[in-house]
Amino acid sequence: MKIIARDIPPRTVWALEQAGVHPLLARLFAARGVMAKDELDDGLARLLLPDTLRGTREAAVLLADAMAQDKRLCIVADYDCDGATACAVGVRGLRLLGAKHVSYLVPDRVVDGYGLTPPIAERVADSGADMLITVDNGIASVEGVAAAKARGLQVLVTDHHLPGPELPIADVLVNPNQPGCDFESKSIAGVGVMFYVLLALRSELRARGVFDVASQPKLDALLPLVALGTVADVVKLDANNRRLVAQGLRRIRAGAMPAGVAALFKAAGRTASVATTFDFGFALGPRINAAGRLADMTLGIECLLTDDAGRADELARMLDGINRERRDIEGGMRDQALLLAESLFATDGEGIEAPPPAISVFDANFHEGVVGIVASRIKDRFHRPTFVFAASGAPGKEQELKGSGRSIPGFHLRDALDLVAKRHPGVLLRFGGHAMAAGCTVAREHFETFEQALAQVAGEWLAASALTRQIETDGPIAREYMRIDLVDTLHREVWGQGFAPPTFSEEVEVVSQRLVGEKHLALKLRHQGQPIDAIWFSHTEPLPPKVKLAFRLDADEWQGVRRLRFLVEGAEF
Repeated sequence: MKIIARDIPPRTVWALEQAGVHPLLARLFAARGVMAKDELDDGLARLLLPDTLRGTREAAVLLADAMAQDKRLCIVADYDCDGATACAVGVRGLRLLGAKHVSYLVPDRVVDGYGLTPPIAERVADSGADMLITVDNGIASVEGVAAAKARGLQVLVTDHHLPGPELPIADVLVNPNQPGCDFESKSIAGVGVMFYVLLALRSELRARGVFDVASQPKLDALLPLVALGTVADVVKLDANNRRLVAQGLRRIRAGAMPAGVAALFKAAGRTASVATTFDFGFALGPRINAAGRLADMTLGIECLLTDDAGRADELARMLDGINRERRDIEGGMRDQALLLAESLFATDGEGIEAPPPAISVFDANFHEGVVGIVASRIKDRFHRPTFVFAASGAPGKEQELKGSGRSIPGFHLRDALDLVAKRHPGVLLRFGGHAMAAGCTVAREHFETFEQALAQVAGEWLAASALTRQIETDGPIAREYMRIDLVDTLHREVWGQGFAPPTFSEEVEVVSQRLVGEKHLALKLRHQGQPIDAIWFSHTEPLPPKVKLAFRLDADEWQGVRRLRFLVEGAEF
């Protein structure tokens, strides 16, 4: 592991400070590419305009016409948190704007697989719907859209995933990554795309005289859901996404949120009044995702749709229980996957064992709903692009393996799968995704071919330096900033993918160390001559007396007293 410091342009820091930004925040923002204070303005007026997202005008007309004709609308969602929040935003938003008949359908991860498939299209048609609306999926559903159109359905695709070589022939496509779209936020989540469609629809309804500016429904009530889905989907937090998340957090902290979001905070033991992006990514998001992984995402969507606090609490407790089960399954799978990964290690010229350029593992006992999480854990452990496979549980598809992959910087996972498919026709039955996360299906008999092919691509694309894990930090932290109130200041900001939370690095003295719960390292350190406690979660190896650590600032509360501590992210020996 190598700890490196971000470049911090001093002139930008000075300009931000002169504009009134706190000196520590000025340094952090400048290191993340913020050039001027107005970039930090998270007001709704600064959001990118809906008209710049290709297809929103046409989608607004399509939906407004359908509502005027009292047509039945059915949303087809994905089974992750982005899909669930996008579905809830769609259902709530369309009803707010006057749609009388809005239903939804979410595929089963095991039986149906991902996206709008022909069988899903048939089920929507059989339900009596007139229009099918996809959220967080559909851009790759060429056959599913064709099946829907053949049954006489109008089809609106809203998605954010990268398109394949062929686009579906839908009535309207809304996707920032489709050809010809100039929308600046290519990283907007599926829930954000649906929110933008609703903004365009409201504008169209205003133009038709359905309501005016004073009487129009306030769509900002949907922003807590937009924020949750955006962070949980780990999309890049560009300026527009940060504004969406900031607006959602502001409402949650003020107590203005759907009953289900409040119930999820309660079930997770988190406090909504001081909500952070961490809560979305590591507390609420996993509980919603657990429904799609092990049960039925309908539970998660219903939790986000209900306005009954009692019903919301009941559903949130159910989701919490499913998430506990998910953690148990994940723990066993992770241990077995680590053993399988280590069996792939090869000895280099100096007799040191090292993992291959990419890791692919499969076990007949793996649960397909948890492979993505386990792939992420293996990737973090060995710093290699990783795929974890499980046997499909779908009837008649027992010989198919479903894989989920996670990548490292410099290795575009979906492009790598595309190259594997070209080099080895027939090995990949299906694939799709993004640069850092992707999914695919292979026949069991072709698993070894896939494993070798992916490792070959990784060996060609990744330099040796890219295979060494690096932690980017903000360098040393001045003693004057070691205060609890500044921890709270940092936590209030919007951090996440592409806008990393503040991480500092310095050489410290290790005064004492001990294991807590058999898997966490509790430390007493001396930092700049002063004592400080630290914790390194999921790490058991002892540290030398002096070591360079990468760490985040945190507040530890014990018996009502809050104390500053370090959360260790890594060490360079």
